[in-house]
Amino acid sequence: MGCVTGPLLYGAAAGAAGTTALNGVSYGDMVVRGRPASSTPETTVRKLAQRLHLRIPGEGQAEESRVEALGALTGLAAGTGMGVLLGLVHAAGWRPARCSQYAVAVVGALVATNGPMTVLGVTDPRTWAASDWVSDIVPHLAYAVVTVSVFNRMPGGAAAGP
Repeated sequence: MGCVTGPLLYGAAAGAAGTTALNGVSYGDMVVRGRPASSTPETTVRKLAQRLHLRIPGEGQAEESRVEALGALTGLAAGTGMGVLLGLVHAAGWRPARCSQYAVAVVGALVATNGPMTVLGVTDPRTWAASDWVSDIVPHLAYAVVTVSVFNRMPGGAAAGP
């Protein structure tokens, strides 16, 4: 593979693995606490479609199902995309210590997921309770640990330092 293609593909695979971990932790939290799924991804899809003057096809349940699927796909795209970004900066020569990679991955994932929702007025993190922050940060930490760990175990992905 080329000097950039490999790290991009490895980053995408690592980001997909991290996204699976994030989803697993989130669903586990829903099981343990009996909390409902967040509706913010669907609300974000609707607001983004409205802002872009796009119509989501279908009526009734068909439209609802498409919105729900698009909400889930935006999370997959954000997690995989963050992995691709990590692969890209790795290909460019960025080789920080592992703890720095974790920090970049968790902050990047938080911004990639919460940023659009905040900009579109779906949520305001300044108003979140401590339990809301924990429910958001813990799955993103799982994302970062898995994404960075998987990436660094791929060919040429070894990080400098501990």
